[in-house]
Amino acid sequence: MTLALPPADELTVAGRRMRCRIAGDGPPVVLLHGIGRTMEDFSAVQEALARDHRVLVMDLPGHGGSAPLDDRHTLPTLATAVAGFLDAAGVTGPAHLVGNSMGGAVAMRLAADAPERAASLVLVNSAGFGREVTAALRLLAVRPLAKLLLRPHPAIARRTERAIFYDPAYVTEARIATALAAARQPHAARVMLELVRSLGTWRGVRPEWRAELLDAVAALDLPTLVVWGDRDLILPAAHLSYARSRLPGAQGHLFRDTGHMPQIERAAEFAALVRQFWSPSGGAAPA
Repeated sequence: MTLALPPADELTVAGRRMRCRIAGDGPPVVLLHGIGRTMEDFSAVQEALARDHRVLVMDLPGHGGSAPLDDRHTLPTLATAVAGFLDAAGVTGPAHLVGNSMGGAVAMRLAADAPERAASLVLVNSAGFGREVTAALRLLAVRPLAKLLLRPHPAIARRTERAIFYDPAYVTEARIATALAAARQPHAARVMLELVRSLGTWRGVRPEWRAELLDAVAALDLPTLVVWGDRDLILPAAHLSYARSRLPGAQGHLFRDTGHMPQIERAAEFAALVRQFWSPSGGAAPA
């Protein structure tokens, strides 16, 4: 197994390296991955959407091949870094913000802090809509266990990938190798712990930041699509109902027999859904 991140481009943002890929031409779209992940989680969707959009995807700071921040890694500091990335890429107007898991919360934070950056939100099994989260992340808040759980070991990487997907066919050797390569970056464990402890405790996701962020996003009245996989073992699909209640103007869609990453397990359907949502006629298919 070759433990190296797939080839990619780089941009320098505030003096730091950000690993990225930019493809296509048209209205800008930004794809944001989750905690401890890399931009490879959006590879298939980037290719599909780049037919008629300029699609930007990056490793968030401290993830994959992107350098860590000097500040602590939190939703606000990641959102600020994404804004800096967009400036470096020449995107100064509003973009469609698409985020999976923690990336959804980063997208919401960016929209709340800089509304002029956001044309719409697509939240994919997004953090921010409930206390419940997989025990694997809750246990990282327990200091004696964190070091053990964050070891870059093939068995741990395989188990994590298996939890993400409903269909085990998506647990490929290439995905495991990418996960291991990312986990072996010298700063990876520190960044992961900073984020986990800023977002939650061993009891689950903290309510304080969720309430403030959802209030701010609801006040924007921004076109929003929330999608979920019904077999998600990381953030339960019940959060979709809460998302619809907190963001009553949002559209929703539930993918059947799908885990934490519909953009991978249902790539073609996902791309068609968001393209329909962004179309001038508007409207995503109901769940």
